[in-house]
Amino acid sequence: MTTITDDKRLQPYLGTLQKIVSDMGPQRPFQSTLKSLLRTLAENHDFQRPHIVIFDPETRTLKLSLSQTPTKADHVEYEPGVGVTGQVFSTGQPVIVPRIKDHPAFLNKAFGRSDEEQETLAFICVPVLGPADEPRQGREVIGTLSVDTPSVPMPQLESHCRFLEVVAGMIANHASYLQEEMARQKHLMTQGLIVGDSNDIGFTPSNVVAASKAMRLVLNQAAQVGPSRATALLRGESGTGKELLAEAIHQASPRREMPLIKLNCAALPSELVESELFGYQKGAFTGAVHTKKGLFELANKGTLFLDEVGELSPNAQAKVLRAIQEQEIQRLGSEQTITVDVRLICATHQPLEELVERGLFREDLYYRINVFPIFIPPLRERREDILPLAEHFLRIYSEEYSRSIKRISTPAIDLLTQYHWPGNIRELKNCIERAVLVCDEQVIRTYHLPPSLQTAESTATDTNLSFCEAVAKFEQELLVDALKKARGNMLQAARDLRVSYRIVNYKVKKYGIDAKKFAVAKARGMK
Repeated sequence: MTTITDDKRLQPYLGTLQKIVSDMGPQRPFQSTLKSLLRTLAENHDFQRPHIVIFDPETRTLKLSLSQTPTKADHVEYEPGVGVTGQVFSTGQPVIVPRIKDHPAFLNKAFGRSDEEQETLAFICVPVLGPADEPRQGREVIGTLSVDTPSVPMPQLESHCRFLEVVAGMIANHASYLQEEMARQKHLMTQGLIVGDSNDIGFTPSNVVAASKAMRLVLNQAAQVGPSRATALLRGESGTGKELLAEAIHQASPRREMPLIKLNCAALPSELVESELFGYQKGAFTGAVHTKKGLFELANKGTLFLDEVGELSPNAQAKVLRAIQEQEIQRLGSEQTITVDVRLICATHQPLEELVERGLFREDLYYRINVFPIFIPPLRERREDILPLAEHFLRIYSEEYSRSIKRISTPAIDLLTQYHWPGNIRELKNCIERAVLVCDEQVIRTYHLPPSLQTAESTATDTNLSFCEAVAKFEQELLVDALKKARGNMLQAARDLRVSYRIVNYKVKKYGIDAKKFAVAKARGMK
């Protein structure tokens, strides 16, 4: 088998693979990653029109989902088995077309290539398999990855093809998510919750960090409901980021240039919430020395976010319901109605269904605000987000407090990921802020974390440990950190620790540390 390191013709592809790997970090959403990948293929090689086609199980057709080059057709579909793309999907085998003009099955549906281009360009199409949950022979084909490239001798085209097969293997999970989102997008369109068809079905708000699949799905739900005027109801425990998600929905809407007005319904006494929401006329009550606009008026043409909506009083609930139904309000102390055009986003950590059963929340209002519910999972159920969030907060607070803290140690990361986080992201944020304040090194270690996260074992302070045992635990932590930084290179780790290689090698063997697991994964063989 030819490998990427054995064949000198394949050496130029290494830089591209390294760039793709770096772009596929946990913080990146799958669609942005795929777009970046297509851009890298176009920029690093003489590839034209790199594009990904995904199979739609409902319509049983292949749909052009992502392309680096604008297409001349709004909706491009291929039948399995028909054309080059359809053949690749049906057989699961790559196809190389040395010259497009000479291939009778080439359909030229998506990009409208000119006669001259068809004369001088080759076409390469490789299958994209589903995630590697099963052995290769059991994995289904979910789409294709294709490029145009200048017609060159067949050995060079074969090298291109093997390289693209490796790339297709790297994007299996991302393409699978894209297939799921295509299905979800179509379902929402049939429900009338979004209008039109869009290739941009994922987005990454600048203030939201999401690495887990659960949160990527939440963000895509936000992207889907954003362009509509449907009322969104954000459900989840306190501290999961409902307010940030509301901001993301607003930014994804046509109202993004208009105000986003926020009110925490639990932060004010019930008698003041109504005056805040609907305003009041001068003289409406003692102390009303001037007329005041309510939040519904201030949010006109924009978005109103009601946090902890379950805390609304019965009177306020009735008026909010009327504002939603009739799109008009009345200030306190006034009989004049005011028309408002407001998109409503609500949030709560309470079980509204139970409140409805107990008569504490209006059933008709519940159904009015529960048009598009989005459930935000707690942090303990999306542990893939803990490290990216921690590193995000570390950057923020290191800059804010002028600290030169570079990273979080591996044992500290283990401690963060094992904790159950009852306070969710808010608690994690406070935890990292405290660690930055007390840290006097360039690395956050276990003993910089709050006592609530620590155990005697994790901090090597167990009274049953001898002095030598406590020192050994600290040595292991330093070794693991150095090896992680040096990517498994024990010689470099020794330089960083300012000791000899012999000492590092001895300690690694003594503590049973596997240095190889910290090495950067190298590109495997190409078929």
